Amino acid sequence: MNNRCNSSRRPARSGQPPREDYEYERNGTANIFMFTEPLQGCRHGHVRAQRTAVDWATEIKDLLEVQYPEASRVRLVCDNLNTHKLGSLYDAFPPETARRLAQRLEIHYTPTHGSWLNIAELELSVLTRQCLDRRIPD
Repeated sequence: MNNRCNSSRRPARSGQPPREDYEYERNGTANIFMFTEPLQGCRHGHVRAQRTAVDWATEIKDLLEVQYPEASRVRLVCDNLNTHKLGSLYDAFPPETARRLAQRLEIHYTPTHGSWLNIAELELSVLTRQCLDRRIPD
């Protein structure tokens, strides 16, 4: 069988450095909550060890109370993950707090077969180029 894409089966050419297979070593995972406001040129990225409903609710509380405390309404475009629901606020906070936060939030979910998250993907690309272009041990 002739497999031209498998470099380990081709002999090294004279004068060329030896070829080594890349071996991926996973140092763990993290979840990045990305909030961006493109027209203002700002982004907020928070890294968490997991992605639970309570984690999402905590990020939303930070968004509303720390990042935009004066805004009466915040429009949020997010994907359709099961944790990205107003009910997550009630899982994380007392009903009074959850209701106060939910009243300030206007959520727009991405369509099932659409991609409104290109902006977030672009922001993550910037993060990758600026910060993640090297191995980070933890």
